[in-house]
Amino acid sequence: MPNRPSASLAKPSLDKDLEKIVHVEAAARTTGAGVIPHSMALVFLGLSALVAGVYSGVTADAAIVVFGAILGGYMALNIGANDVANNVGPAVGSRALTMVGALIIAAIFESAGALIAGGDVVATISKGIIDPSLVADTTTFVWAMMAALLSAAIWVNLATFIGAPVSTTHAVVGGVMGAGIAAVGFQLVNWGTLSAIAASWVISPVLGGIIAAMFLAFIKVNLIYREDKIAAARRWVPLLVAIMAGAFATYLAIKGFKRVWTPDATTVSLVGIVVFAAVWLIVRPLIHRQSEGMENRNQSLRTLFRIPLICSAAMLSFAHGANDVANAIGPLAAILHSTQFGDVAGNVAVPVWIMMIGAFGISLGLFLYGPKVVRMVGEKITKMNPMRAYCVAQSAAITVIIASWLGLPVSSTHIAVGAVFGVGFFREIFTRRSRRRREMVLRGRADHDLNTDNEPAPEVLQHRKLVRRAHFLTIVAAWIVTVPATAVLAALAFFGLSFVF
Repeated sequence: MPNRPSASLAKPSLDKDLEKIVHVEAAARTTGAGVIPHSMALVFLGLSALVAGVYSGVTADAAIVVFGAILGGYMALNIGANDVANNVGPAVGSRALTMVGALIIAAIFESAGALIAGGDVVATISKGIIDPSLVADTTTFVWAMMAALLSAAIWVNLATFIGAPVSTTHAVVGGVMGAGIAAVGFQLVNWGTLSAIAASWVISPVLGGIIAAMFLAFIKVNLIYREDKIAAARRWVPLLVAIMAGAFATYLAIKGFKRVWTPDATTVSLVGIVVFAAVWLIVRPLIHRQSEGMENRNQSLRTLFRIPLICSAAMLSFAHGANDVANAIGPLAAILHSTQFGDVAGNVAVPVWIMMIGAFGISLGLFLYGPKVVRMVGEKITKMNPMRAYCVAQSAAITVIIASWLGLPVSSTHIAVGAVFGVGFFREIFTRRSRRRREMVLRGRADHDLNTDNEPAPEVLQHRKLVRRAHFLTIVAAWIVTVPATAVLAALAFFGLSFVF
């Protein structure tokens, strides 16, 4: 008789059926997880169109305003999905905040910044890249604004899909430039302004990286490598927190409230100094009390930086909402103004309903699509802890202050991500030199003898690369092509809209 398989080896039909059901349920959950965000985004765009139709007050060209509101809402969603990650990514990567907590804090403060300090008047032409007075008629201007919005939103959407944090301001600049060239010609572009923006591609990340690396070096020398870490923390952590508070107070005075309050340089400096002193006096006894009973190890130091990091994420989000909401609502406000009054303006008033579309669109985009870029900034480029995340947040505020003082146009996205790169590359260099010194000491060689004979093996050096090169190259490439790519997309969109309508 032929041998039959043992009953114990045969898989029962019931187990097979249950396994299939489990696979089907898993597939359904995966599919649903992708469908739900898209469905909610479509509902938001539909509500944006409805609000525009009801509150715009336009009758003759209502369809144009409704279409513009959809594009503005789409852009706001993409700003939330991509740009906000820079504010909360390091805090999430360092475990100072959970993903859900970061999303909630960012959404609240982004919306508050947009609604409270977003301003009643915004520039319709981002960064003065083109002169609107050279546009022949309002119809051409409206199509140019729509093309700029559409191209910028598509590009930021693509960048979010691949996990690359890009500057939404640069995307809008490229879109406006491309649409303007398609509508009027190259003479429309302010090439001096464009050159300054191009220079910021290098200035922003390099400056942010250098400042972040300097702070990390200070923390390593004065806290991490001290024999008595708790005593060092009681001395230096209050000062570092006070520096952060003073820098952020200055940052908000310069950027966060610039549309409702424009203080002079003396007032801004005074605000920063007063906040620095007040926070130092308050935090010093708190850190002393909090550090009592802590173990003499790095984990204790990380605990002391958690609350300052949460505050920094909130303040960065507020300033970002106040400033970057204009990237979504500026062109939309221009479209509404042109359809209502039949003229082209460089600066226009923004109705409340448009501000609401921008504010809630950014928050919704963050919740629906933001976690991917948050993880990229906070976890995948280089490993974060609270002290490294502090350096990134501190660098973002100080770099903006320096750039504003020098009159340089910089990107908050490039600064924050450049600071992450700076922290990672500094750790590579610092770790490599420390290990080489230890190897030479163990071999009985002098600490200052750094001959090439002592170079570690290539595979060891490869292991020490603490910044993931693939992510680094992808992000830098996305930065370089943002303006030209959105310009080409905007030109194509302008010709397409002009042809169809």
